[in-house]
Amino acid sequence: MSGPDQPAPHPLLAASAGALGGVLVLDLSRVLAGPYAAQLLADLGATVIKIENPADPDVARGFPPYLRSEAEEFSAYYAQYNRGKLGVALNLATEDGKQALKDLVARADVLVENFRPGTMIKLGLGYDVLAKINPRLVQLSISGYGQTGSRSRRPAFDSTAQAAGGLWSMNGYQDREPVRVGVTIGDLSATLFGVIGTLAALRHAERTGQGQLVDVAQVDSILALTETAVVDYTVAGTVAAPAGNEHAWVRPYELFPCADGKVFFGAYTDKLWRASCDLFGTPDAADDQEIDTMRKRFDAEVYERRVRPLIMDWFRDRTRAELEDLAGDLIPLTAIKDVGEVVDDPGTAERDMIVEADYGELGRLRMFGQPIKLSVTPPTPDRIANRLGEHADVVLSGIAGYSADKIAELRRGGVI
Repeated sequence: MSGPDQPAPHPLLAASAGALGGVLVLDLSRVLAGPYAAQLLADLGATVIKIENPADPDVARGFPPYLRSEAEEFSAYYAQYNRGKLGVALNLATEDGKQALKDLVARADVLVENFRPGTMIKLGLGYDVLAKINPRLVQLSISGYGQTGSRSRRPAFDSTAQAAGGLWSMNGYQDREPVRVGVTIGDLSATLFGVIGTLAALRHAERTGQGQLVDVAQVDSILALTETAVVDYTVAGTVAAPAGNEHAWVRPYELFPCADGKVFFGAYTDKLWRASCDLFGTPDAADDQEIDTMRKRFDAEVYERRVRPLIMDWFRDRTRAELEDLAGDLIPLTAIKDVGEVVDDPGTAERDMIVEADYGELGRLRMFGQPIKLSVTPPTPDRIANRLGEHADVVLSGIAGYSADKIAELRRGGVI
């Protein structure tokens, strides 16, 4: 809302029709966890301003793969996690840069940062300072170990979180060394918990006018994804160990080979097991007294001796497509697909999970869409990412109320 002391927003900053329309987010973060959190907010309708150091921009701008034209190279990695954002290059090491950020904070609802704890305070831009300017500001701070505790200042990456949070020790096979999860799950889990916390804090701020600091650690986020590992240890003293593609006790619930690849099959309940036995032409197996109940099939020795060989016989001469067609809507059976197959799968298109953004001479970028489907205020993931600092004039005039002369002065001074 604009008032007598506030400039009217530029049309580019006007509220969108999305669920978060009218919410203004300042994104100071880099690489993945913070940028992805801000990108989710942008997809959902918030106006997000990406703020980077003009001399040291987001390192993800250099990550492969790249869109290329004769005149330009642009990171598709950066594009996927910064789509739909406006861009400002702002040197926060300068007093004018700090003041410009403060002037933007005065109008903002959310600020996202993922510097090492203490960095914002060292810059003179800690949450206590910003909250005095805007008491309703919600600040999402994502870090490796969190803003508090003896480990808070330690450097951390995704693999740090997987190691310190226990997940790395649980993944892989029993007879081999543990294996890290193949995606940056430490960053991604912190992203999701960060967005949940931000939306909760934003709801409180809208109701009471009181903002707050949302402190999310990658290590904490990983620990919260370890399923039953914590209570297995605290209740039974059992330390989780790698189990390969098998579940700890649910059987059958794993990967099986077939004629042209592998499938996941998880018909472990009595109802699903009987349906599977009928479907694959061995109805007598459902009544076999050694394997006729779920509890019996859960027994590791019985499973290896009786159940697994039967399933192997069912699948051996059938292709993945044949098995999926046969299973249909009856039993849980899914081909193990590579990413190319997933992207080209008609089912993926039906859910709008591959979207395109037009980068002009660079071409069209196909990237993953938005898994959150809203029936009234649908998200808008099919947008381009910002070039470095390209919206400085629009943002500083439309939000901070800076004149063209002041913006030119900041540009001459290397502030923007």
